[in-house]
Amino acid sequence: MLKENYDEVEAKILEACKRSGRSRDEVTLIAVSKTKPLSDIEELISLTSCVNFGENKVQELTDKYEKVFKPVNWHMIGHLQTNKVKYIVDKACMIHSVDSLNLAKVIEKEAAKKNVICPVLIEVNVAEEESKFGIKTWEVLDLIHEIKDFSHIQVKGLMTIAPFVDNPEENRVHFRNLKNLSLDIKSKSIDNIDMNVLSMGMTNDYEVAIEEGATMVRVGTGIFGARNYNIS
Repeated sequence: MLKENYDEVEAKILEACKRSGRSRDEVTLIAVSKTKPLSDIEELISLTSCVNFGENKVQELTDKYEKVFKPVNWHMIGHLQTNKVKYIVDKACMIHSVDSLNLAKVIEKEAAKKNVICPVLIEVNVAEEESKFGIKTWEVLDLIHEIKDFSHIQVKGLMTIAPFVDNPEENRVHFRNLKNLSLDIKSKSIDNIDMNVLSMGMTNDYEVAIEEGATMVRVGTGIFGARNYNIS
């Protein structure tokens, strides 16, 4: 079933790329494996071309990083507490959820200790939902100017978690606004700041996100099925 689900998601990504005149190579599929057992991840690795996995919790990412039978790319996509940074700064291929100067400073400090450069995305709460993490759109440029000279952080782009809606079309405006924000920042040619990554779109709306310029989509339920949040 995992392979069938994955293939279905891949087919939809391809169709969304075609509709928007984009190449399939422009979009990275991140399989969101939070709460899912290592066996599911290893099955997916064995049966498909999937090499990118997303986790919300530091403990889960580090456990799976250590145990998985074959190296893959682990993306930290959940809210990151500063006291947990040291555990993943050299394990996550990208941190999608930088939402404060304080967090960026800690990532810089811990990355320096381990002599690594950590690729990050700025998490933007485009829809301004009170229940979501992320900074407001008008705060992004200020944060970028604060961290552009950090030598162990590389800002690669932006990330957002759009509202959960019944009709994915309702999120088109949010995805379009994030894309426009990234283009605006890119036009300023700020040193050490790339805007090549747009991490947006999840199981219910990734096709719309791709049509609006997503370069990374984060699909969990669409691949792994419903999650069990009662696991220990």
